[in-house]
Order: sequence, then structure tokens, then C-alpha cells
Amino acid sequence: MITELAVERVEFTCGHCRHTFGAEYDVRYYRDENDDEREYFTRDGDSVPSPYEPEGAPPCPLCGRRWVGRLTARRPVPVPPGPAGTPRQRLTTSREQHRTDRRAAPRPDAGAHERTQDSTAGAPGEP
Repeated sequence: MITELAVERVEFTCGHCRHTFGAEYDVRYYRDENDDEREYFTRDGDSVPSPYEPEGAPPCPLCGRRWVGRLTARRPVPVPPGPAGTPRQRLTTSREQHRTDRRAAPRPDAGAHERTQDSTAGAPGEP
């Protein structure tokens, strides 16, 4: 059962070249059948390891080394409420026929979520 949903903005600073870059992750917290809490990360719709662990850190776009990220912003996404008072709309057609334009819509460009900034550059307006 999903217990919490959020979008987390994670910043990475390369310990080798000092380049700073960031990415957004969707994270789901859920309780499994053994009542254990788990977290599940996705980025651009793909399942990925936690960016807070070495194996989940993306490579630095400049030198390719990996450094663990740190949380810089978090936006909770409401989990749909239970059956009573649920603001959900019942589908009147099959799921395959409902809003078929969703299936043809392109995925957002993965690069569109990257916000790269060069930590070696001067202040805005300076060279």
C-alpha cells in the first residue's frame, strides 16, 4: 500500500571537478505485505536506484564520476483518499478506450529535467 508520494529535487556536486547539477525524482513510500516500509524511485518514468546511495548516483556530465546526491527541495503529492468521500471519477469506458490521446503523447525529454549549473562560474552577469 502506498503511504506517501513526492517529487524530490536532488543536487549533486562532483567531488572531483566540483561541477554542480541536479535532477528530479518521483519517490513512492509504501508498506509491503510484511509491513516493512520501502521506497521506490523513478526518473522520467524509469525505475532507478536511490540517488542518495552510491549505486544510484548519476554520473557527472563533465567527468563521469559519481557522487551521492543531497535533497534540496521536496513536493508531496497527495495520496488518493480511501473509498469514502473519494474525489475520483468513474471510468465509463474501458481503460484502453479512455482518453486515448494519453497513449500517443510523447514522454517529456529526459534532459528537460536537468538543471545544470557550473559551480566554477562567477555570479550572474560576471564572466
